[in-house]
Formats: sequence, structure tokens, C-alpha cells
Amino acid sequence: MGKGAPTLTEIKLVEVGLRDGLQNEDKILSTSVKKKAAEMLIRAGLKELEVTSFVHPRWVPQLSDARELAESLPQEEEVCYRALIPNRKGLERALDTPVQEFAVFLSASETHNRKNINKSIEETFPVLEEVTDLAASRGKRVRGYVSTVFGCPYEGEVPLENTAAICERLFEMGVYEISLGDTIGVATPREVKEKLKALTGWFSADRLAGHFHDTRGTALVNAYVCLEQGVTTLDCAFGGLGGCPYAPGASGNAATEDLVYMLEGMGVRTGVNLEALCEVSRMIQTELDKPLPSKVLQSEIAVAEKKKGENAD
Repeated sequence: MGKGAPTLTEIKLVEVGLRDGLQNEDKILSTSVKKKAAEMLIRAGLKELEVTSFVHPRWVPQLSDARELAESLPQEEEVCYRALIPNRKGLERALDTPVQEFAVFLSASETHNRKNINKSIEETFPVLEEVTDLAASRGKRVRGYVSTVFGCPYEGEVPLENTAAICERLFEMGVYEISLGDTIGVATPREVKEKLKALTGWFSADRLAGHFHDTRGTALVNAYVCLEQGVTTLDCAFGGLGGCPYAPGASGNAATEDLVYMLEGMGVRTGVNLEALCEVSRMIQTELDKPLPSKVLQSEIAVAEKKKGENAD
């Protein structure tokens, strides 16, 4: 790999399935099922879990139990729970829960930002600054998401300068890490390499993360390019859950199972037990009553079914 193979301590997997994944599902899962999934993810070895969002239930009814879920989660050493926060009101609700970290979000393209947040990019900054200031005053860290970095469903190509300017403003606010989103899954390895090469020239690679959707089957290879460029924090969702209600055609996130399989096959230890991870996705697949996109998951299920059939014979 271009900058040397990453070591265990350099790799961070941020599991976003409970939030970014479930918010896009028509079926609303119970709090008890979400809690069980979180517990199983932790047992599988995942340490960074984005579990919910404190947005108004009218906009995301799938996550209307944010407070109830946050208060029910087990407090485990070295496990960090994070919640997405839209504004100060959402943060005030979240501060009364055991959630340790928060995340703010906006888009690199003007049209998507208006569709998603109902504000211009410039109008969004004061809202986010209010959140980061209050969080800092309570000793809480804030992560940032920048969507449509590699393409917008409404505007097409998004200039790199847009992303760079937004990252600079977010870092100035005190955001400790920024996740760069391929919201509609249009990024190609060459584009990812070129944009990351430029961005890591302006910002430290260890403060950036990759967030790829697998709409066109390129999430894994784009994640690999991130590692080559020294960006060793990757967002992922168990089972390949995910999408975006304001990005027509966007499919799920990079599947955690597929990413773990690739990394472990490269000799990069992730600390994640793949079999235990697949158990979580199998449970949620049953709850949602539909197959999940993860290729590793479906392969494991097929093998298990084959063995079951052979044993029955």
C-alpha cells in the first residue's frame, strides 16, 4: 500500500448501522431489538457505535426512541456511543443521556444541503457552531459529517474547494474528526485518491474518515484507497444497511462484514469477530424481513444453509 500497511492501532471502524442504517428502513424496530443489536456488536468487537439521532421524530420516526435507547445501552469500557445532532435543541435532549460523543452534519453541495437541512450551507454554520460550543462546554467531543463530497444527486460533480472550505470551518469550530461522505455511491478509486491527496495536504489524515455507499459496488475499493492515502478511519454499517432519503438511488453503506473480511485478508487486524458480527446482521435481517446487501453475510448464510441441508440428509 502506498503509505505502508496500516497497523491495528491505526485502523478505526466506526459502526453507523444503528443510526445511518435503520433511519432509512420503512419498518421501525423496537428499542429492545436495537439494544440487543448494540450489545451483540460490542461482543463482536466493535468499539465505536453511532447509535441514534436526536432529530425531531416527525422527520425520522425510525429513531424516535433516541433517548430511551441511549439510556438502555450497557456502559462498557472502551466503547464509545455517538449520536447525530441536528441543532441545539437536539443536543440539549442528548446531553441528559449517557451518550459520550455527538456528530454534526452538512453537505458540500448547496442543493442537497437545502433538501436535507432546509438551510443554505452558510445558514447551517451558526447552527453547528452553537452545537459544538455547547458540547465543548460540557466536555463532549463532536465529529463532523460532510455529505456529497464525491457527487450530488442534484448538482452532479461537487468542487473540491467546497469540501475544503467546509472542513476548515468545522475544524475551526472544534470538530475533532470529519467523515467525508460518498452519499450516492458515485466515487471511483481514482477520484478518491486525487481528492484525498489534496485534502491530506491541507488537513491531517488522522482527522479525516471515509464514508462510502456501495450503490455502484465501489465502496470496498474506495475504502482501500483511503488506507493507501493514510486515512485509516472508515465508517461502515453491519449488513450493508443504509441509504439517504434525500439522495435518490443511494444504497447502503460499506458493509462492516465485507470491510472486516477484506482487512483481515490483507493482514490488518480489526479486533472484530466476523462470525459474531454476521449473527447481528442475521438477526436484523429477520426483523426487517428482507435480505441485507452484505456479500460476506449472504455467503455465510448460504454456506450455513448448505451444511444444514447436508446434515439433514
